[in-house]
Amino acid sequence: MTALDRTPPADRVLRPWHDSALPVAERVEALLGELTLEEKIAQLGSRWVGNDMRAPEPDPEPDPEPAAEPADESASDPGDGPHNVAPMQDVFAASGTVPFEQASRHGLGQLTRVYGSVPLSVADGAAEVVRLQREVVERSRLGIPAIVHEECLTGFTAYGATVYPTALAWAATFDPGLVERMAAAIGRDLRAAGVHQGLSPVLDVVRDYRWGRVEETLGEDPYLVSMLGAAYVRGLEDAGVVATLKHFAGYSAARAARNHGPVPMGRRELIDMILPPFELAIAEGGARSVMNSYCDVDGVPSGADPWLLTDVLRDEWGFTGTVVSDYWAVPFLATMHRVAADSGEAGVLALRAGVDVELPDTLGFGPHLAERVRRGELDEALIDRAARRVLTQKVQLGLLDPDWSPESSVSGAAGLDLDPPANRELARELAERSIVLLDAGTALPLLAEGRPAPGTIALVGPCADEPRTFLGCYSFPNHILPRHPDLGLGIDVPSLLDALRAELPGAEIVHERGCDVRGDDRSGFPAAVAAARAADLCVAVVGDLAGLFGQGTSGEGCDAEDLRLPGVQPDLLAELAGAGTPLVVVVVSGRPYALGDVHARAAGLVQAFMPGEEGGAAISGILSGRVQPGGKLPVQIPRGAGGQPGTYPQPPLGAEGNGISNLDPAPLFPFGHGASYTTFELGDLRVSAAEVPTDGEFSVSVLVRNTGGRAGDEVVQLYLHDVLAQVTRPVKQLAGFARVRLDAGASTRVRFDVHADRTAFTGRDLRRVVEPGEIEVLVGTSAADLPCRALVRLTGQERVVGRGRRLTTPVHVGTDGERADHQGDDDAGQRGEKDDGQS
Repeated sequence: MTALDRTPPADRVLRPWHDSALPVAERVEALLGELTLEEKIAQLGSRWVGNDMRAPEPDPEPDPEPAAEPADESASDPGDGPHNVAPMQDVFAASGTVPFEQASRHGLGQLTRVYGSVPLSVADGAAEVVRLQREVVERSRLGIPAIVHEECLTGFTAYGATVYPTALAWAATFDPGLVERMAAAIGRDLRAAGVHQGLSPVLDVVRDYRWGRVEETLGEDPYLVSMLGAAYVRGLEDAGVVATLKHFAGYSAARAARNHGPVPMGRRELIDMILPPFELAIAEGGARSVMNSYCDVDGVPSGADPWLLTDVLRDEWGFTGTVVSDYWAVPFLATMHRVAADSGEAGVLALRAGVDVELPDTLGFGPHLAERVRRGELDEALIDRAARRVLTQKVQLGLLDPDWSPESSVSGAAGLDLDPPANRELARELAERSIVLLDAGTALPLLAEGRPAPGTIALVGPCADEPRTFLGCYSFPNHILPRHPDLGLGIDVPSLLDALRAELPGAEIVHERGCDVRGDDRSGFPAAVAAARAADLCVAVVGDLAGLFGQGTSGEGCDAEDLRLPGVQPDLLAELAGAGTPLVVVVVSGRPYALGDVHARAAGLVQAFMPGEEGGAAISGILSGRVQPGGKLPVQIPRGAGGQPGTYPQPPLGAEGNGISNLDPAPLFPFGHGASYTTFELGDLRVSAAEVPTDGEFSVSVLVRNTGGRAGDEVVQLYLHDVLAQVTRPVKQLAGFARVRLDAGASTRVRFDVHADRTAFTGRDLRRVVEPGEIEVLVGTSAADLPCRALVRLTGQERVVGRGRRLTTPVHVGTDGERADHQGDDDAGQRGEKDDGQS
């Protein structure tokens, strides 16, 4: 029997840190006191075993016209980081070169993506986790297991696992309860497979739609991102998996939307627009990990910013978990930001700032730290600080309990199905609630009462028969499997062509691709136009295909020059519109595209933000009318391709056309917009008080009525406008919402309880204040449809607020508005079940 075949020592329970009856802090201090300096440093590192991918050599003469189809190398490196820039070559050359035996001889902090790097069955992945954990435990002196982490943005990023809609689609549901259920399902699968930490959710607030990672975000409004992000965190954490908030902070606001670009943003905007989702996910979601951003904000890299990682995160917010680096973010301080001479100095900067764990391999947090401590160049207390946080999480996760073993950590993997019917049903529910009917026009729904069903449908466009278009960049099929084309997608993903034929068995559906998502090949136009002319209806399906670093039109490193649909898709739509057949346009994309010209000539317009493996059935149901659309826009749909800034929470000079500029940023469809096959009316606004003190609270309620002929969902939205303030404030900003389901003719009252803290902002002296003055209250169904308005005056002295202030707006839904408070995130309340039992 070899050392690796042994079970954990029988006397393990005799060690104080293995005694689960002792308080966590006592166990951690006992272990920390036993560790040598090298062993403490080892807990701060990680190892990506089997990652032999390297960054491709840069092309000295890039082709100005990218290939029409993504190359097989679209996932040449599956890490959460950029890999296609020359200064990074040294980082990749160094990463992963140390043999695992050497890397783990003093122990190891984390194992990187055992399941998520190559196609492995659950059984093979579990066996690899056991093998690596046993090596870590048996070869190190004290046998401390490693934390296993994986990506989980659209589900467990593993071969054969359910691919849920992208985060931008979750946001379109305006349904935190549903997002929490999804996250709980993802967490259960991760935990059963022996995974302890998930690298999600992305809480970056969209600031420019051209950024490639818009698909990974929860939209452009800080409150929507906060509520849905906290819901995801609760679901994952309740399943026993550490949620990792990313990317902290400012990543989405890079200049010109260029991935990994500098962020020209002051602290006031950062605090008010970017940081709130992270704060709420910690305070009310219970997140136990935060990942630093690649960006530098006003010249200071996030990974080397003690103000951000310590003063704000720890001292102000009280965060006690771990800060993990984004992949290679530590050495990037040297190679990309150039604020450190080398990886070793970069490690010192990151450690001092507050980074606790380096991912995905150890470069900056290596053995050199011990030498620096011994030379008096680095305070050992900084090593202890980070190690204490790591060990605390390991104790919380049960890794130091006496009955833990490598085998027990994956005991749930036996017979584990990563894409069971229950997951698929949940994926379909999310997809159906996320799809936004922009305009029903004259053609939708296809099976409307009193309208003849189309006998022949021309289904045209590059996304019509391509299932990958439903899947995000961080889904396993788009992230890893392009390097394994013989394996297909690993799951069943019906295309829209497949789904629509199943949805409309009586219709003849003729398919023509027309063109590719990218490239300038128009040779398919004539066949597509001919098919449209010969049909009763043409459905054009256009949009994106996710990839990595220029190998797709959406995803990490796939930034856009403008907001035209990629390639020659706009030209295809123009020719189809001239065919004389009613044209329904379905956009399946990871970002909003300019649809002004399209909308003017379309007989129906639908937006789907990469709706996942069940996206085909969901879109087909919306088109036919079987599914009642209820999705709302978490980002605006621009009118023109260059109308930046396009996001809605803007101060007066950026919010609307004022005659000073020839450019008008007014959107084609506003934030929060979403049509339906029924109609709703809001009215009877009631505000509890016209004046409240700056530490007081008031309630706002409206009556919402389904005035149409069928049941449906409406999202009631509360916005606030600070009429006069010491700094410029957004002209309106979301402060509360509730998704309500009502039968035809039914009504209910929705009440929001608004504390004065919800009007707080960062003043001129960078303190967060509640200021006396008038607050305009606006309630409606989008940022532009706000029929219910009132004024409330805040009275008294200006208040400085901080930790402990009210971060959310409680919502009550019912016939009298007196339901129990569910903080706007309870599934039953969001769906609007009424007190009298009606739905």
